[in-house]
Amino acid sequence: MPRTVRDIASMKGAKKITAVTSYDYTMASLCDKAGIDVLLVGDSAGMVMLGYENTIPVTMDQMCMFTGAVSRARNDSMLVADLPFMSYQTGPTDAIANSGRLIKAGADAVKLEGGATASAIVRSIVDVGIPVMGHIGLQPQTTMLSEGYRVQGRTAEAASRLLEDAKELENAGAFCIVLEMVSHETAGMISDAVRIPTIGIGSGAGCDGQVLVVQDLLGMYEKIRPKFAKRYMNLSDSIVESLQRYRGDVESGAFPAEENWFSMDQGEAEKIGR
Repeated sequence: MPRTVRDIASMKGAKKITAVTSYDYTMASLCDKAGIDVLLVGDSAGMVMLGYENTIPVTMDQMCMFTGAVSRARNDSMLVADLPFMSYQTGPTDAIANSGRLIKAGADAVKLEGGATASAIVRSIVDVGIPVMGHIGLQPQTTMLSEGYRVQGRTAEAASRLLEDAKELENAGAFCIVLEMVSHETAGMISDAVRIPTIGIGSGAGCDGQVLVVQDLLGMYEKIRPKFAKRYMNLSDSIVESLQRYRGDVESGAFPAEENWFSMDQGEAEKIGR
């Protein structure tokens, strides 16, 4: 039985929440089997899976495709899907309709970026019964356009603004908030101040949980190597080595071997001169 909003909310102060991004059936099934609490179908799929430079080009159709694939793989994990750029900023009507599309595709909740300015949108989605995860700090859909890849909440004034954003999201009905690249002092202050869980990415140990891009933690994505992403393996090298061995076996004739092919009955083979 998949984890629910209530399950995740009840973990605050009791147990750290684990979350990873997941975009396809195969990887999602492994994450679910590992006992990960939340599978996040992030719009980071645009970079990791589709090769875009950033998340901005990602479409609703693409997010629905990725969400459907992950939903068919999970059994126990909760599934949260990102609302991509300009799928909710245009107003409540679009936000509700696009949230509904992700729920129909298999998500249990949606995630959107923005603090106080997004609270009305969050409230409109929650009011129709769709759970919302907030996202403040570095907001890849918009922050990157103006500030670039910079840590947020490094001054007392900036920390106060982020705290206000978090409280606005909580009041609007968000069940959880992602804090991305927020200074660990500010993230800890926010986590202590709100009643809902916080999930950090590059925001220190004071959050109620952590999320990483699964390709980062497995060492499969080489284009960007963020400081905050701990690599538990280096699968890139292992995968390349395996492919090189395969290429060598094919070129030398070592593959396929007899154990890798199927044969006719001897009498039938003789009829065709084999």
